[in-house]
Amino acid sequence: MIENENHYDVLIIGAGPIGMACAIEAQKANLSYLIIEKGALVNSLFNYPVFMTFFSTSQKLEIGEVPFVTISPKPNRNEAVEYYRRVAEKFNLRINLFERVMQVVKDNHVFEIQTFKATYTAKNVVVATGFYDVPLLMNVKGEELPKVTHYYKDPHLYAFQNVLVVGANNSGVDAALETYRKGANVTMVIRSGQLGPHVKYWVRPDIENRIKEGAVTAHFNSELLEIRDHEVDIKTPDGVKTIPNDFVIAMTGYQPDFSMLRKFGIDLPESLCPFYNEETMETNVKGLYLAGVVCGGLDTHKLFIENSRVHAEIIVKNISSSLS
Repeated sequence: MIENENHYDVLIIGAGPIGMACAIEAQKANLSYLIIEKGALVNSLFNYPVFMTFFSTSQKLEIGEVPFVTISPKPNRNEAVEYYRRVAEKFNLRINLFERVMQVVKDNHVFEIQTFKATYTAKNVVVATGFYDVPLLMNVKGEELPKVTHYYKDPHLYAFQNVLVVGANNSGVDAALETYRKGANVTMVIRSGQLGPHVKYWVRPDIENRIKEGAVTAHFNSELLEIRDHEVDIKTPDGVKTIPNDFVIAMTGYQPDFSMLRKFGIDLPESLCPFYNEETMETNVKGLYLAGVVCGGLDTHKLFIENSRVHAEIIVKNISSSLS
């Protein structure tokens, strides 16, 4: 056994709900562990829109058998961030925040994990990094302008402005409705002929009615062609339209950091769904596991907190059996 303070039975990359769940299970199994997180605790949730409401009930977001008590059946982003912080405190989880993992290399049955702060070794590594870090780009001229964002947080910024929202799933619909209610002149660009199939059922009638009454302008079967400082070009079924614009909110979706997974040695087929054994969550690299939504690759609607919490128990059970 390697004897040093930076050696662990399991090192977990990502301090989101699933990474924390893995740490709690490791703690229960008396395994030494450390979570390394490049940003804040539950960094992805922290970057969600301030007033976002989850689709899941609070009970389905619970980890570590800690009750998540909310007044409304469906919690909001602020309640979730507070809940997971309290869970981290309750279990006194070992977490290094604001420390990015640069490389994971396996040598002689031991992993060496390098960050920009330190080097660690571990018998096992769990990648629980989610998918919120790399936005899907539109690849249009002007996307690099400072008025364009792929991360929408607070509608107040857009009060009384000409706002273009690209996308028609939950994030796009929420951004359109919230900025509209702050006085923005909102236009939506929607590639298909209808709103996204996963739009929250209690939100769908709201956006449909706003579009129907003309409070929010929606261009279906359309795409954004170019962004300039004070206007944008939209390709619509009726031809190219140029409209005034102050901000573009591009809610085009996100993907896991595939370059990081490849760097770690994880097989990524053409489907970009990383290889792992569903019975153990172990990848093609022995001792290297995936947990949470990162397992879904580009299919980010496949896995959520509520149906990937079980990954923690599966992984720790497999690690414990291999160490015994």
